[in-house]
Amino acid sequence: MCKDRIVFLVAGCMVSGGIALGHFIHPGFLFISLFPGVMMITAALTGFCPLTKILNALKVERCTTGSPLD
Repeated sequence: MCKDRIVFLVAGCMVSGGIALGHFIHPGFLFISLFPGVMMITAALTGFCPLTKILNALKVERCTTGSPLD
């Protein structure tokens, strides 16, 4: 799997999981959904994304075709 899709997958899982846990377990879990939102805003404004730094260190390649970011 390529880097772009992994970033979207992790963000989507964190948002969906946080909302589900907040609804079914405890409203405090809704703060899990806040983290990817803040990180996406930070990445858009500054270009810094911790997950991409980790994926770069793991030598994960960027998508060449069919990227949702193209």
